[in-house]
Amino acid sequence: MMAQTDSRGSNGTETMTVREAIRKGLREEMQRDERVMLYGQDEHDGESFEVTAGLYDEFGGRRVKNTPISEAAQVGAAVGAAATGIRPVVELSFSDFIGVCFDQIMNQVGKTRYMYGGESEVPLVLRAAEGGTVSAAAQHSGTVHTLVSHLPGIKVVAPATPAASKGLIKESIRSNDPVMFFENKSIYSDRGEVQTDDRTVPLGEASVERAGDDVTVVATQRLFGEAMTVADALAGEAALEVIDPRSLYPLDTETILDSVAKTGRLVVADESPMSYGFHAEVMARVMEDGFFTLDAPPQRVGVADTPIPFASGLEAEVLPSAPDVERAVRRVL
Repeated sequence: MMAQTDSRGSNGTETMTVREAIRKGLREEMQRDERVMLYGQDEHDGESFEVTAGLYDEFGGRRVKNTPISEAAQVGAAVGAAATGIRPVVELSFSDFIGVCFDQIMNQVGKTRYMYGGESEVPLVLRAAEGGTVSAAAQHSGTVHTLVSHLPGIKVVAPATPAASKGLIKESIRSNDPVMFFENKSIYSDRGEVQTDDRTVPLGEASVERAGDDVTVVATQRLFGEAMTVADALAGEAALEVIDPRSLYPLDTETILDSVAKTGRLVVADESPMSYGFHAEVMARVMEDGFFTLDAPPQRVGVADTPIPFASGLEAEVLPSAPDVERAVRRVL
């Protein structure tokens, strides 16, 4: 069953959830370009998180294809299709399943264009839901976007808002480079205003979602919302500037450096393991090119180096939340 969007605004916006925004972006691109096709398990029923609900009824089995329960087959077939001019969008369900098709992603998706000297493009989008908070246990709760961001040849996005979700899925489908599109499963129902026109969000462009002069907080996906909560709570003490990077690779380093030059303080919040993670990449770039603008050591907020537990109490202990962001902010003040 297709979810319904909320009210239409007078300023050319519509209030909708992240789930609805991604679906709307997919629908618009399928209407715009008949080469766009959806591949995935249970696509005829809208897949595990109902993002594609109703699209099979609208576009039919030629454009929306159920695939075998084999991520390697899904990605392998999509690479071949993309090389022949199709623009596939593959839904891998849980991001943890990337392990099953990692050879296809690393050695085929990311390297084909390079190995053919640019003569063969791979306009492919791989969607995957990631993150914890729903007690889905270790093999269904990981956040692996840093792993894919490390692979040359693949662009990586991880939107935090409905507006970014719609704009980025549209831009990703139009990209002639492969894009890994990570969706945090815990924010699918978050609501926000989305432009109703055909605009896209450029890959590699961050968004300053809240201006402030005291602390820069770079926060992704679910932790973006937690950072905004902390910004509200600390409004009387400190003005937080909250940045949604939106794209993890390419990363908009300039926007982050400009913000840190103003605030002198940096907190990076990302629901991924702390060691060798996205947090470290942001901090390294700031240290390399903005060291003398810092007034305090940058701080990380992330996941302990452990698989995500099944038990809800243990899961909550491992996953970062607003109090963790607040503690990091207070350490740099």
